[in-house]
Amino acid sequence: MTDGSDRITVLFAGQSESWAKWVEEECETAGIVTRLVRWDPLSRPPTAEALTGLLAEERVLLLLDDWYLRFDAGRYRAWAAVLGELLPTHRTRIRAVAVTPHRLPEAARELDPVSLHGVRREEAKVRLLTVCGLVLDEHTGVDLDRGLRFPDEPPPVSNVERRNRRFAGRDRVLEELHRLLAGRRGTTAPDSAALVALQGPGGIGKTEVAREYTHRYAGDYDLVWWVRSRTPLMAREDFAALATALQVGDGDELRGLITAAQQRLAGLGQRWLIVFDGAEIPQDVLELIPPGVGHVLITTRDASWSADGADVVELPRFERAESVDFVCRRATRLTEEDADQLADVVEDLPLLLDQTAAWLDANPLTDIGRYVADIRDGDPHTLGVAPSGGEPQRFQVVWSTTLNALDESAPHVHELLKLLAYFSADMVPVGLLRSARASDLPDHLARLVAEPSDWNSALRRLSETTAMSLEYETGPQNDILTVGSLRIHGLFHRFVRSTLSPRDRERASETACRVLVAADPRDPTAPRHWRRYADLIPHLEPSGALESADEDVRSLVLNCVEYLRMRGEYAIGWDITHKALEHWRTTSGPTDRTVLVATHQYANMLRRLGKYAEAERIGRDILERLRLVPEAQGIELLRAMNGLGGTLMALGKYDEAHRLYESATDMAIERLGDSTVPRTLALRSNLAQAGVLRGRYGDALDQHRSIMEARLRLLGPRNALTLLSALHTAWTLRLLGRYQEAFVLQERNASLHSQVLDREHSQTLLAQHNLALCARREGNLPFARSLMKRVREKVTHRRGSHHPESLLISADYAMLLRDMGLLDEAWSMADSTARTYAVLLGTEHPYAIGALDNCGVILRTVGDYDAARATGEKTRAAMAAVLGADHPWSIGCALNEASARAEAGDPEGAAEIGREALARAEAAVGHDHILTAGLGAGLALDLRATGRIAEAEQMAEDLARKAPRTLGGEYGHARFLSSGVRPHWDFEPQPV
Repeated sequence: MTDGSDRITVLFAGQSESWAKWVEEECETAGIVTRLVRWDPLSRPPTAEALTGLLAEERVLLLLDDWYLRFDAGRYRAWAAVLGELLPTHRTRIRAVAVTPHRLPEAARELDPVSLHGVRREEAKVRLLTVCGLVLDEHTGVDLDRGLRFPDEPPPVSNVERRNRRFAGRDRVLEELHRLLAGRRGTTAPDSAALVALQGPGGIGKTEVAREYTHRYAGDYDLVWWVRSRTPLMAREDFAALATALQVGDGDELRGLITAAQQRLAGLGQRWLIVFDGAEIPQDVLELIPPGVGHVLITTRDASWSADGADVVELPRFERAESVDFVCRRATRLTEEDADQLADVVEDLPLLLDQTAAWLDANPLTDIGRYVADIRDGDPHTLGVAPSGGEPQRFQVVWSTTLNALDESAPHVHELLKLLAYFSADMVPVGLLRSARASDLPDHLARLVAEPSDWNSALRRLSETTAMSLEYETGPQNDILTVGSLRIHGLFHRFVRSTLSPRDRERASETACRVLVAADPRDPTAPRHWRRYADLIPHLEPSGALESADEDVRSLVLNCVEYLRMRGEYAIGWDITHKALEHWRTTSGPTDRTVLVATHQYANMLRRLGKYAEAERIGRDILERLRLVPEAQGIELLRAMNGLGGTLMALGKYDEAHRLYESATDMAIERLGDSTVPRTLALRSNLAQAGVLRGRYGDALDQHRSIMEARLRLLGPRNALTLLSALHTAWTLRLLGRYQEAFVLQERNASLHSQVLDREHSQTLLAQHNLALCARREGNLPFARSLMKRVREKVTHRRGSHHPESLLISADYAMLLRDMGLLDEAWSMADSTARTYAVLLGTEHPYAIGALDNCGVILRTVGDYDAARATGEKTRAAMAAVLGADHPWSIGCALNEASARAEAGDPEGAAEIGREALARAEAAVGHDHILTAGLGAGLALDLRATGRIAEAEQMAEDLARKAPRTLGGEYGHARFLSSGVRPHWDFEPQPV
């Protein structure tokens, strides 16, 4: 089969480990015993003995990669000489394959390597086995069973930038990262990803090590995804983009896309790697980490990641040999002695090595010894720029030297750098600058941008002299390559900003803001523009847009905030509006249009985050201010009334909210001239919801139906607002006890939601939850439980267990579990929900009272009648005190107290409470309502228990006659008519 030994030693540089593993697998499959040896020539002297030891009993296969491109430089010449010395003697023992697309030096070409690069997998396998001495005849064929992926085939799903050919060293760190990630597969929970954090200070090279890892071990993975994590929004946007790459999820909210991507990864059954680059605060990205068997690599300055389950690997500075190797690759004119001196003066810090070597390479006439001496002995104050004082002196000297020289040799490039410092360092918007209007740029930059070759040359000059990272893309006309992206290291970015004069800062900020304003699509509600807004938001703060008094700049900021609201990113929207208002209120009056809109959005974000008290304070303040300014009493006033009304509903102040919405609706009709214009319909919808919360279900149903019909005419059946109106209509039908009508409408509505908004959208989940509630009332408990459980898991995962949406669903799910006899689980959830409501909203909030009343129902179900009675007494009195005794929720609490009293042995007390509550129910919700029927059934039982048989039988007969019309089936409150089961009422929190 082979000529000579059937054993072979594969020598490879660390960067070619994926090739080495593939070679090993193919050789072992073919029956060739293979030993992999990582060859690190920097750690040993270049002698023949270093290789002849390997040739004692085995053949050697050399993997020739980019490392061998250096055989004509520095100490690598000595290794080239060693190979030249050994080759004549051991020619039959040494074989070579090339895995680089680049031309090899003469010393490497003498090995007569066979190229495996640039050919199909099957052809590469044939070439490899032939080199190894395996004779393949035409009948042998090639085994096409796939094991490791062919290294020339990138992962099917990947967004990682191209490999850094100048990367050097770090083999031990890379091996440790791989060992920890691969080794944790058997030690972590089945649904938990292996988590490793690469930790170190700024400038140590964490990002480059992580990028090298993704390429070196690419063969281990079927998916590699890079997530920029400098800010929470950036991390969420990048992770959500994975959903598109996986062809899952298509909703409005980022959270839905994130969840879709996480669920796809969890069920993928393939090998994946997610890199979170620059994740300084664990809480910002922990919720993004997917479940499932995969690997997560984090780069961070924060050493506390171990508390969150990560193995932490500290990244040190370069070892001196690594520094010398790197510098010689970065600046080929430097000798190893020069590189050693440079490494010594910058203390082996990778960032400074990169920037100093780049500067020396770009300035070939500079005396290297003098340059090193200037860094060692120089004072940044003497180098033409004002240092920031925020970085060590060596940093400041190196960077001051660079900026000073750049200003002298290429002042137009230096001016460009000043402007770039006023955009985000992580994603400089090269495309926006290239397409900016000439009037938005200073004359010298306008001329630079106008000529593509000059523009690209300037960016290349910056990259060459400051070690900025840039990537190319095809130009707009598909005719030339142009710079597509540019990244500045955060430390250098901060230093450049600190050196600018006040006038330069002002000019750079103004220009940056003008460029961003020109790029604003001015329609944040349109999904086709969302990618643009996601690109603009990282630049708002560094550009100074949040501090600007310019009307157009402020409109840009407000459009970005509206985009965040549309995407469900309330915490980030809150943060941006908070920062903007701190500046805008000091330069503009409280009734300035932009201040009003920002304040409205700020309160809106607070409300969505569950911070109702603060939202109410802000809402009342702005409303009072607007009412004092006649010229501001237009759309701004309606917006303020609408926002405050939503906050009041969330706080349980339903009557005040209803009055406010009535006033706003009347004002909108008067000023806008029609009750069916979109803004008026929105106010009418909120007015109807306030009616629901007040217990006026019949009136609310009429209003919701009218709004639904108007939206059908205006917007069509598949518009999100039309779907919301249909959801409200079905919801109100259910509250009225018209379960079959509600179920039919909601089944169709939930299906349309999934088609139009996708399954993960908040509104879709609410529609699915209402469908589960309808199914429960119809008696289909297994379906209701399955659906409600899924919805609850999604919402709690997205929002957290304490979010209003999560609590609403948990309260309903607990009572469904009670219906199914799962009492321990039901009690745990009901009790937890009641306690959380009490903490978040206060014990006197209707939701806290109602959730506690649900606990009382479960206590009665498990036979703790005294505790149930005590709970019922407390909740009936509390709900009546807050909402009045005639509110349906107060009447429901009375029903439950009556049932608890009866079970506790007090039928007289139960009958007294039940009779009073029945009269209130008939007046509040009508004779045919389910609540009224339940009270009648309970009262009939209590009358029978107290000896009033005739009255009890008459009441039971009346209920039996009404049952088919009122109850619509055999389930729920219908059971007590024939079985004598005590009725109950369970509290359902309403969506606001």
